[in-house]
Amino acid sequence: MKAVITVVGKDHQGIISRVSTELAKNSVNILDISQTIIDGFFSMIMVVDISSATIQLADLNQALQEIAEETKTQITCQHEDIFNFMHRV
Repeated sequence: MKAVITVVGKDHQGIISRVSTELAKNSVNILDISQTIIDGFFSMIMVVDISSATIQLADLNQALQEIAEETKTQITCQHEDIFNFMHRV
């Protein structure tokens, strides 16, 4: 089972660290990550494996929302099936 996590906001130190630490704490494995900074704006997309997670997806979402508030970013986490359905052509 996979999920897609997106993070967007003003760039500052520690965003990747904060998100990846939370994922590791909950046994969520990062499969792929892409991040870029454009004119001071940070964006990141992660594909993660949630099959061995020690936390439910809804609870992971809540933890990520707390990180979003701390880091002043916008974070979304969607199961891959929902992501694929919402982004189909």
